[in-house]
Amino acid sequence: MSSLEQHAETSQELRRPGRWIALAVLVLAVLLVAVDATVLGLATPFLTEDLKPSGTQLLWIGDVYSFVIAGLLVSMGSLGDRIGRKKLLLTGAVAFGAVSVLNAYASTPEMMILARALLGVAGATLMPSTLALIRNLFHDPRERSLAIGIWGAMASAGAAVGPVVGGFLLEHFWWGSVFLINLPVMAVLVVVGIKMIPESKNPARGPWDLVSVALSFIGMIGVVYAVKELAAHGASWEVAVAGIGGLAALCWFVRRQLTLPAPLLDMRLFHHRGFSGAVLADLLTILGLSGLVFFLSQFLQLVQGRGPLEAGLAELPAAVGAVTAGLIAGLAARRYSVRSVVSGGLGAIGLALAAVTLIHKETAYPLIGAVLLVVGVGAGFAFTVTSDVILSSVPKEQAGSAGAVSETAYELGAALGIALLGSIVTGVYQDFATPRGVPSADAAAAHESLGGAVEAAHGLPAHQASALVSAAQESFVDGLRLAAGVGAAVLLATAVAAWFLLRGQKLEDGIVHQ
Repeated sequence: MSSLEQHAETSQELRRPGRWIALAVLVLAVLLVAVDATVLGLATPFLTEDLKPSGTQLLWIGDVYSFVIAGLLVSMGSLGDRIGRKKLLLTGAVAFGAVSVLNAYASTPEMMILARALLGVAGATLMPSTLALIRNLFHDPRERSLAIGIWGAMASAGAAVGPVVGGFLLEHFWWGSVFLINLPVMAVLVVVGIKMIPESKNPARGPWDLVSVALSFIGMIGVVYAVKELAAHGASWEVAVAGIGGLAALCWFVRRQLTLPAPLLDMRLFHHRGFSGAVLADLLTILGLSGLVFFLSQFLQLVQGRGPLEAGLAELPAAVGAVTAGLIAGLAARRYSVRSVVSGGLGAIGLALAAVTLIHKETAYPLIGAVLLVVGVGAGFAFTVTSDVILSSVPKEQAGSAGAVSETAYELGAALGIALLGSIVTGVYQDFATPRGVPSADAAAAHESLGGAVEAAHGLPAHQASALVSAAQESFVDGLRLAAGVGAAVLLATAVAAWFLLRGQKLEDGIVHQ
């Protein structure tokens, strides 16, 4: 083959026709998984009234989706590398659509828990596949940075759009409608994806090690469950068994990967300082952020009295900031440096969280909106560049595994953040003094959660109800301020760590992995 023909073939490989249409299809999947993670929170009161789950069942309905996704991401990323990422993505999309119907028409709490778990299995096939396919669709590094920016922006937008879409549907339809919106999107994804997305896999793939799959699943679920239970109910022998068992399984998983000729996850990826630094930055950032986002939604609704749709719209500045920053993050990182963009983004989020320590019940929306905008911009810059670093640090054959590590850091950070910062909010909240004359049963319900206090107040005389809700709200805001302070400290420390860990790291500029 002549050098002219080779050059033409390389140019064709770099500029694959239809790649932007394929990207549009991939971000649909990301948007849906992100929307599904947030939309249930709004539907919970309606679902509770209809299915009447116990307190424990309600917790499982809320948590099992993220448990299963966290437990399966690494395994599914590796499976995509082996059997083909397009095949896994389209199979997962069909399953996601089918199981969404099961969620919408669940008639018992047990059926709902099972449906949410199955949705988690399907969701775990989508996220690593999308990131890995982007790595193989866009061989030109500058185009890939933009594509990853769009991918990250849609993930952020999905998390913010979820409450808006959910709020609208819940005001007009029954709670199952929040799941049925998945069907038309998945149909488009499958029909267009079959034609436009090219298949890619690891040519040197080995067998899919089922022992490693089991260890990864048990380890991640054990750790995430232990952290959440510890935050919600304190220490117990069950929490200890789950936590120790999970850590033991993860240690065994790592040891096994180091001895297998074709590991589920190549641990040598972590020898790359840029890869490890980017993964750590993602995990700690989400840890510091997730608690705030989770509790800010409650603040807007239960403290400031906004409806679900209004609260969802109030959180939109975060999505606007994330989308805007995500689209220019690659350019900024090339013009300045990777570490300055990532550290600057993390520092901005840290300062925004520090500003949350100043809020109170009557805080006007402009301050809250400004905080959310800065958080979105910081996250857009930081997450887009770290995702780019993670993907470009590895050969394209291992893109699925690298994408799965990135997503696992995100899921684990979210679980740890809600649990650890949640325990701070809950600990401070439960210390409020019950107003005189409130029956003990109502007082106990009020100390469980702010939602419980609002519910308990409905059956009390007006003056007692007002005093109880006011005391609960003040205590909740005190807890939110303290948690935001801790989150700010975590983010600012992560910004400093990223500055050193990402020293000398550059985004690719015209280099193609072969």
